[in-house]
Amino acid sequence: MKCKNCPIWNVMDLLGKKWNMFLIKVIRNNPNIRFNEILVELGINPRTLTLRLCELEEWGIINKKKFNTIPPRVEYSVSEIGEKLFLSFKDLDAWAKKYVPESKLIDN
Repeated sequence: MKCKNCPIWNVMDLLGKKWNMFLIKVIRNNPNIRFNEILVELGINPRTLTLRLCELEEWGIINKKKFNTIPPRVEYSVSEIGEKLFLSFKDLDAWAKKYVPESKLIDN
């Protein structure tokens, strides 16, 4: 379902993509983390990681800082709006802990 006047649907579409919520959490908990460190942390495919990072950066949720060094170095951090989004995860987590039956829980 597409709804131009329903921003929540766009956000849920973004967050519903595999890895995005985990990426936000990992980057938030590891400020100035590098690409390869994220690969190790999540065990994600490099191409998928690149796509997800680009999308989160386009949304303004994460910041990408490039260093003019050899070899090239890039660090990721959560932006101010990304931090606000992350804080909303805590409310969602509290809701899930209270209302999601144990039989519906999955291992991640």
